[in-house]
Amino acid sequence: MIEELLPPAVVTVEAYGRDVAAPELFPEEAAVLTRAVAKRQREFAVVRSCARRAMEKLGVPPQPVLPGERGAPGWPAGLVGSMTHCDDYCAAALVRAADLASVGIDAEVHEPLFEDVLSTVSLPGEVERLRRLADRRPDVHWDRLLFSAKESVYKAWFPLTREWLDFTEADVELAEDGRFRAALLVPGPRVGGRRLDHFEGRWTTGRGLIATAVAVPHA
Repeated sequence: MIEELLPPAVVTVEAYGRDVAAPELFPEEAAVLTRAVAKRQREFAVVRSCARRAMEKLGVPPQPVLPGERGAPGWPAGLVGSMTHCDDYCAAALVRAADLASVGIDAEVHEPLFEDVLSTVSLPGEVERLRRLADRRPDVHWDRLLFSAKESVYKAWFPLTREWLDFTEADVELAEDGRFRAALLVPGPRVGGRRLDHFEGRWTTGRGLIATAVAVPHA
């Protein structure tokens, strides 16, 4: 699912189902999980297995992926990437830093978002657009898609800025053709000497999931 949303230079690895064996972790990674519940431990391990397989596809020896500031994964030098996991699904996307400035991916179970969550993560204009989209395409849970798109935007934003981006600081416009545009309502990151004022992304649905991805090119 994620692969079709990203440029060819990006390597993606996905894992479906609860029967996927959780791989052995590096000692540094295992130390992070000393107090984690079993579900968290398994997701942590499986998504890092995806990341290590992506590293191998790029010719990079498998290495620990430790959570850093605000939980952002620490990638080997020369790589940028993103990871996501939800019920029965994990994925990692990696690319050489020379090919893209940043990547963000997210996957969610394709079901409605709780109303109190939607009010927290959305802007009034976004809610109005969601209503119009739902009238035309009731087969898509647009509120959950909006949430996922904002997650992907944040994951692409943070490595470029090392700053928090609130849900209400990006105005996301979803399109029925599988694309979306996120207008940044705060000063955007500088990439190649140019300040960005928006991110562009893509979305898809399938196998009971919604997936979104943002790829930030070099200027």
